Amino acid sequence: MAVDLPGSADLVIIGGGVMGASTAYHLALAGAKDVLLLERDPFFGQGATGRCAGGVRYQFSTEVNVQLSIASLAMIERFEEEIGQDPFYRKCGYFFVLTDQQDVDAFRRHVAMQNSLGIATQWMTSDEVRKRLPMMRFDDALAGTFHDKDGLADPNSIVMGYINRGRDLGVKPLTDVAVQEIEVQEGRVVSVRTNAGEVACGQVVNAAGPWAALVGAMAGVEIPITALRRQWVSTTALPDLPPDFPFVIDFAQSLYVHPEGEGVLTGMTNTNEKPGFDQNIDRDWELIALEAAALRMPMLENAGRMTGLAGLYEDTPDSHPIFGPTSVEGFWLVAGFSGHGFMHGPIAGKLMAEFLLEGDASSVDVSMLDLARFDEDRSIQEYHVV
Repeated sequence: MAVDLPGSADLVIIGGGVMGASTAYHLALAGAKDVLLLERDPFFGQGATGRCAGGVRYQFSTEVNVQLSIASLAMIERFEEEIGQDPFYRKCGYFFVLTDQQDVDAFRRHVAMQNSLGIATQWMTSDEVRKRLPMMRFDDALAGTFHDKDGLADPNSIVMGYINRGRDLGVKPLTDVAVQEIEVQEGRVVSVRTNAGEVACGQVVNAAGPWAALVGAMAGVEIPITALRRQWVSTTALPDLPPDFPFVIDFAQSLYVHPEGEGVLTGMTNTNEKPGFDQNIDRDWELIALEAAALRMPMLENAGRMTGLAGLYEDTPDSHPIFGPTSVEGFWLVAGFSGHGFMHGPIAGKLMAEFLLEGDASSVDVSMLDLARFDEDRSIQEYHVV
C-alpha cells in the first residue's frame, strides 16, 4: 500500500515510540496545526518503548529526574480521563534492596532528597527487607527503599492513546516511513527525505530513541547516545506468589523481578554487553540471568519460561535525557533517557511542545539537560540505573 506522504509539513517528528507520540499529541493539543509523525516500522511503539519492562517510579537520585517523575506519573494517573485509554497503571511499589555499603550511603542521601520533594519513599532496615520479602533470599541485605506508588503501566496503551488522540486533533501519524536524509541549508533544516518521498519542513524533532545518534548524524549533529541491549523473560504461573508482591530490584546485581500475569518478569543487566542494535535474545545470558533470579527467589526453580524479549536502552554519558535545540536551527532533540524513557514520556512530550511553541520548557526545569552540557562539563550523574 502506498504511503500518503505530504510534500510539506510545519513539524516533522522522527520516531513513533512514546516520545514521538507524546510530542505529537501535546503539540496538537497546544494548537500546532501541521504535525507529521514518521515511524519506520509497521506499527507504532514497537521499538524501545514496546520492548521495555513497563516500570514507572519516583525513586531517582537527582532532583530533575524526580521532578520529571512527579509530573509524568501524574499524567499517567489521569491518562484515561484525558486520553480515553486505560494505561493499566498498577501501583505494586518498587523495592530497591541494597547489599553494598556504598549503595546504602548513597541511597540514604537520595531518599532524603526524595522526601524533601514530597515523595514518601520509605527506608527499610535489613530485617524489614527480609520480613517484607520472605519468599526471597536476602541474607546479605543491608537495607532497602520502598515507595508504594511506583509500579507498572502498559507501553502500548500509552503510545496508542497518544497516537489516536493526536490524530483526532489533526496529527498525521504514518508508519513504514523511514527517514534517510535530513537536508540542512545555511545552518537550518529545510526538508527530510524518506523511503516514501521528500517532505519540506522547518522543524524536525529527533525522537528516535536508541537510533537518535544516527538521526542526528543525518543533520550533522553529534549526539552522545549509545544503544545497548537489555533483555527480560516472563514465567509461567507461580501459585505461591503473594498478591502484593512488589517490583524488586537487587541493585548491586542490576537484577529485577516484578509481577507479570500469574507469574513474574525478570531481567538482569549484562555488564559485558557491547554497544549496538542487536535485539535478538542472548540465550546464554538469559540462562545466567534466570539462575541469578532463582538464587534470590527459589520458587522460580519450578517455573516455566513463557516469553522473552530483548530491547535497547538509549544511554547517555550521565544517564540523563537530552532535551531541546541543537546547533542546527529547527533540529530538536528528545532522547537519551537511559532506560527511563517510557515513564517520562508523557511529560517529555509536553516539554517538547513548550520548547517548540513557546521557546522554552516551563512545566519542569530541564535547562540543565541540554545537549551542550557534555561539551561544557556540566553533566550530572543518575545513580539509580538498572
